[in-house]
Amino acid sequence: MLDKIQGADRSSREPVALQHRHSYRSAASHGAEHDSQSEHNGGYYARRDADLNRTHVVIIDSRQLERQCLASSLSAQSPDLEIVSFSNLDAWRQAKSRHPETAVILLHIGNRKITDFGIAADISRVVSEASPVPVIVIADTEEMQQIVKALECGAKGFIPTTVTIGVAVEAIELTLAGGAFVPASSILAMQSMIDSGHTPERPVNGMFTARQMAVVDALRRGKANKIIAYELNLRESTVKVHVRNIMKKLKATNRTEVAFKIRDILPETAGPGI
Repeated sequence: MLDKIQGADRSSREPVALQHRHSYRSAASHGAEHDSQSEHNGGYYARRDADLNRTHVVIIDSRQLERQCLASSLSAQSPDLEIVSFSNLDAWRQAKSRHPETAVILLHIGNRKITDFGIAADISRVVSEASPVPVIVIADTEEMQQIVKALECGAKGFIPTTVTIGVAVEAIELTLAGGAFVPASSILAMQSMIDSGHTPERPVNGMFTARQMAVVDALRRGKANKIIAYELNLRESTVKVHVRNIMKKLKATNRTEVAFKIRDILPETAGPGI
């Protein structure tokens, strides 16, 4: 998969021109006819066409200051970008029909991880709802596991907040050109691990039996032993045995720690909105 991923480093090349923009103009914007007042309205049509020819970028970030700073920085770096921002996914969904020219969506998850409960599911839903508009994830982390997870969810890029605003613009350009962006430093780190014979630590497949997986899922949802026993048609004493074995395998000391550690094991199905 890595051979399909392209990293970018601002120090290695100058920004390139934006390409292959996704433009969803209305029929009226293509066929607007000038009437007897065309000379008077000429300036209006010119401004509107110029606006439509800009690259429309949507930013989704719950943090107002970071959202505004990113929008201002992108606009200052590239005048070709037209920025619209939203505080959450619901606000974007409500206004989506009013922004048909959207070319790319920047989904900022902050210091949360894609393996946190519900985050991957939210990313997958945005990718599906926005298609064919590409989605780029922005996050404070730069771990390769997080990057791979974002790409598995359908994102076309992953921008860590450790890069410069110039690199962020290049990531947008690369994505609009049909590529996928991940930070070059992450690819180099992965290559170093491969060369040294080490691989990233991942949850062990087959760690739990099918019954234990059912108990693990229930623990993640905060269910009590009695409820677990009822739903799985087990004795409560049997559930306690499963819980002890699960804690031992995860090297956890209590149920809360079990729930925390299994976030990276079980797929997300739902969760709090971004």
